[in-house]
Amino acid sequence: MGTHTARVTPPFIEKGTTEFRRTNLALFAAGFSTFALLYCVQPLMPEFSREFHVNAAESSLTVSLTTALLAVSMLVAGSISEAWGRKPLMVVSLFASAALTVLVAVIGSWHGLLAVRALEGLAFSGLPAIAMAYLSEEMGRGAIGLAMGLYISGSGLGGMSGRLLTGLLTDLVSWRFAIGTLGVLGLVAAFIFWQSLPASRHFHARPLDGRELLGSFIDHLRDLGLLALFIEGFLLMGSFVTIYNYISYRLVAPPYNLSQTKVGIVFLVYLAGVASSALVGDLAGRRGRRKVLWAMILVMLAGVCLTFLRSLAGIIVGLAVMTFGFFGGHSVASSWVGLRAQHNKAQASSLYLFFYYSGSSLVGWSGGLFYAASRWHGVAGFIALLLALAFMISLRLTTLQPITARVPVVLPP
Repeated sequence: MGTHTARVTPPFIEKGTTEFRRTNLALFAAGFSTFALLYCVQPLMPEFSREFHVNAAESSLTVSLTTALLAVSMLVAGSISEAWGRKPLMVVSLFASAALTVLVAVIGSWHGLLAVRALEGLAFSGLPAIAMAYLSEEMGRGAIGLAMGLYISGSGLGGMSGRLLTGLLTDLVSWRFAIGTLGVLGLVAAFIFWQSLPASRHFHARPLDGRELLGSFIDHLRDLGLLALFIEGFLLMGSFVTIYNYISYRLVAPPYNLSQTKVGIVFLVYLAGVASSALVGDLAGRRGRRKVLWAMILVMLAGVCLTFLRSLAGIIVGLAVMTFGFFGGHSVASSWVGLRAQHNKAQASSLYLFFYYSGSSLVGWSGGLFYAASRWHGVAGFIALLLALAFMISLRLTTLQPITARVPVVLPP
C-alpha cells in the first residue's frame, strides 16, 4: 500500500510570537533607514548651493534625481523579487543604500554627488513595495494591520529624523559628517534587518514575464478611476516635497536667519503627518474615501496659504497643517488603489508609487524655477495651483462609478 504525505501549509506570523516581534523590529528599522537616507539631504539644499555654487533648482536634484530613479525602478522591483525572493532583495537594497550614503559624504564634485544620489534611487526601490508584499504573504490576518502600521510609522519617523539629525550635526560639525553618520546608522539598520527578519515561508518564486507585467500596467491605466488616483498621488507628493525642498531657503534667509539646527527642529511638524495617517484612514473607513480625500486636499491648500504669512509661527503652523493633510490624503488614495484594482494589485500599487515618486521628482525640481523667479510666493503659488487641480480631480472621484469586471489585457508573444 503506497503512502503519500499531505502538504502542510507553514504557519503565518501572529501577534505575540517571537517571529512577530522580530518582523516588526526588522521592518521598523528598514523603513526608518530608507526614508531617513532618502530625505536627509533636503534641509542641506542651501548648503549645497553655497558650497557647489548652484541655484535652488540644481540643488533640488539631490532629491529629484533620487526619486526619479526610484519611481522608474519601483515598476519592476516587485517583479524582480518574484524571481529572486523578498528578503534577499531587501537586504541588498538596505546595505547598498547605506553604503552609497557614506560615499555621498566623501565625494568631492557636484556631478559625482548627483550620480551617487541617482544610484541611491535604484537601491531604495528594493524596499517599499517588497516590504508590503512580504507582510501580505507572511503575516496572519489579525497581525498584518499592526505590522503595516509599525512599518509606516518607522518610515515617517525616519523621514523626520533624517532631516532633524542632518540639521543638528551640520551645525555642530559639517554636512559631510552629518551624511556620513546617517550612512553608518543605515548600515546598522541593514544588519538588524538581515539578522531579525524571518525567512519567507509562503513565498513561491516564479520567472519574470515582461509581457504579463506590461499587460497588467496597460489594463490598470485603462481604468479612468485608477488613472485619476495615480494623478492624485503625483500632485499630492509633488506638492508636499516641493514645500519642504524650498522652505529651508526661506528660513535660513532674513528676516528669520535660522540655523540648520533650528530648521531641522521645524521639521518636527512631520509628526502631524505620522499621526494623521491612522486617524484619517479610520475616518475614511467610516465616512467614505470620496469625501475624505477632497477634504484632505483642502486642508493641504489651507496649510499652503498660511505659509504666505510673514510670521514664523504662521509658517510653522502652515507646514503642520499641510503635512497633516498630505499624509491623510495619501493614505486614502493609496488604499483606494488597492480596493479599486480588480486584479494584479501589486502592479496597481507599483503604478501608484511610480506616479507618486515622479511627482516628487518633477514637481520638486520645477519648484526651484518658481523660487528663482518669485522666491517663496512663487513656490507657494505653484503648489496652490497644483492642489486646486488635485481638488477638481477629487470631485470627479466623488462621482466615480464601480467598474464592471473585464478580461485583463494579455499581450501576444
